[in-house]
Amino acid sequence: MVKVTIDRPGCISCESCWTLCPDVFEQNPEDEFSEITEQYRVNDNPAEGEVPEDLADCVWEAADSCPVTVIIVED
Repeated sequence: MVKVTIDRPGCISCESCWTLCPDVFEQNPEDEFSEITEQYRVNDNPAEGEVPEDLADCVWEAADSCPVTVIIVED
């Protein structure tokens, strides 16, 4: 599993992460910030997730593409 954390208050809603990796990231309809999809959330927290290895590449790509570097990925 790969751990993913989003510093949601720092998100600028650029759409990069949920465009590159829609299985893991989505836009919150209330505040428009990025969040982890419900399927991969830890303790129902939209800012924390655990993702299977088969999605690790797209998670890393999304993190690398984030212009404000608010996505933290840990193997």
